[in-house]
Amino acid sequence: MERQERLFDIPYYQLEKFPQDIMFSTKIDGKWDAVSTKEFLEKSNLVSRGLIALGVKPGDKVGLVSGNRVEWNIMDIGIQQTGAIGVPIYPNISTKDYKYIFGDADIKMCVTGDEDLYSKITGIKSELPSLEKVYCFDKVDGANHWTEIMDEADKVDISEVEVRKSVIKNGDLATMIYTSGTTGNPKGVMLSHNNLLSNVYGSYPRIPGDSNSRSLSFLPVCHVYERMLHYLYMRAGFSIYFAESLDTIGDNIREVKPHVFTAVPRLIEKVYQKIIAKGDDLSGIKKWLFFWAVSVGDEYEQEGKSGWYNFKLKIARKLIFSKWKEALGGEVLAIASGAAALQPRLARIFLAAEIPILEGYGLTETSPVISVNCKKNGIKFGTVGTLLDNVEVKFAEDGEIIVRGPNVMMGYYNQPEKTAEVLSEDGWFSTGDIGEMIDGKYLKITDRKKEIFKTSGGKYIIPQMMENKFKESRFIEQIMVIGEGEKHPAALVVPVFDFVRDWADRKGIKVENDNKSLIEHPEVIKRMEQEIDQYNELFGQFERIKRFELLPVEFSVEGGEMTPTLKFKRKKIMEIHAASVAKIYRNAE
Repeated sequence: MERQERLFDIPYYQLEKFPQDIMFSTKIDGKWDAVSTKEFLEKSNLVSRGLIALGVKPGDKVGLVSGNRVEWNIMDIGIQQTGAIGVPIYPNISTKDYKYIFGDADIKMCVTGDEDLYSKITGIKSELPSLEKVYCFDKVDGANHWTEIMDEADKVDISEVEVRKSVIKNGDLATMIYTSGTTGNPKGVMLSHNNLLSNVYGSYPRIPGDSNSRSLSFLPVCHVYERMLHYLYMRAGFSIYFAESLDTIGDNIREVKPHVFTAVPRLIEKVYQKIIAKGDDLSGIKKWLFFWAVSVGDEYEQEGKSGWYNFKLKIARKLIFSKWKEALGGEVLAIASGAAALQPRLARIFLAAEIPILEGYGLTETSPVISVNCKKNGIKFGTVGTLLDNVEVKFAEDGEIIVRGPNVMMGYYNQPEKTAEVLSEDGWFSTGDIGEMIDGKYLKITDRKKEIFKTSGGKYIIPQMMENKFKESRFIEQIMVIGEGEKHPAALVVPVFDFVRDWADRKGIKVENDNKSLIEHPEVIKRMEQEIDQYNELFGQFERIKRFELLPVEFSVEGGEMTPTLKFKRKKIMEIHAASVAKIYRNAE
């Protein structure tokens, strides 16, 4: 990549080429409140001047602990322009992880989002020797408000910011992102301006839209996936709207009518479940038509189908799928999906409904995108698409995916040995994922190398592939396949509680209102056994789930069982649900 831009050059490009009245928009007191490109840059420059006045030097680390909001993005650009290093931190991590990250990164200053986060950080400030000052985006009694940084700007001329910017190079460190990690302490992934910019330019042709497009942001911007896309949206001139919360996404989508938004498979699964639940509420011919359309969508292929099938699809789109599109605002051009594997069935049925899900693949260490499905190159169900033009992939003997490109990280902060374990001297990064190429160009992920396990009989089990198939069941909300070193695979299963209750009502089965009573009911257990047995038929004898335990509560970030991007913390789940695991294997009669 010959370009010499830095990340902070992107909003200036927008100002020059297509200045937006709505660069970012946030809902405040029931109304959407916009920040223009011009206003965004004015505030970013005030932040830069204020930080310099407060003694922030090039290379200093500044923490950002907040949910998605325009102030985060203003601080991000303001920090970068001073040569300081922004360290985004998930708001909902443990105090232990906060202490580790602040200490490891040597964070000097921190800006938090709200009163709870401010209290959490100031509560441990005495244990963080490098931390000098904490600010808050919200107005909180006794807290330093983030505008106090900008209030210092008068002490420093804008020329000092220009001097700082002039010596920052494309290959310099821009940010450190600590991986949430499923085990051990987080690792600080060092990403340069070039790492992230190369990914912006590599991903740019894959995302539909232009300077008249709108995007809705609700995945955490502290995660590299949403953050890189924010830079891409800025570069393309999209207007970025912030969802109020996960609970209001449906309403916000209908209001904003986004052309593009990002999601993780867990959220797409929930959207699909809600759509199907609405179909269940219909009756007569309407219900028949709804599920007929779903069956048509299940058979969808992008080419090679008969004229009769295409006629049925046209009817299904007109009568049923058009309402699905309307529920997503009516103007969606693409949903970008990443962070975990998407059920191929969902990619198929949403594309049948003319809602393309662009499933991609990447890691924090690769800034993050390695490959992504897109309409231009053809969407291949069950794969994560074609490689970005500036990325190379090869495979180790065991199938591990190894990547090289300008998007590959500089290394792990303070951890040269761990860096050397995954990053070769000639720039090849070992991902820890197992995969293969389909049709010579589509990358397919089969599993995490560390998650594949052996039974005591020496048979390899690929849990993620099995879990995605079982989750096609309307009865199964979440499932984790277990059995390392055991005689056979088993599973921890979270039912779709509302659906199971509806099923029980239809069958005249009386169950108590609490989840524990529901999962202990003999008829419910029997029905779940039938469901597991049905999907077991799709697998070899050695892979089949022989026993399972139903759980009364979903796996969650708050419960410590999932990462902020909704991936299983498998070891943690095994610890938390040790009694259920013991019941499966140790107490079996």
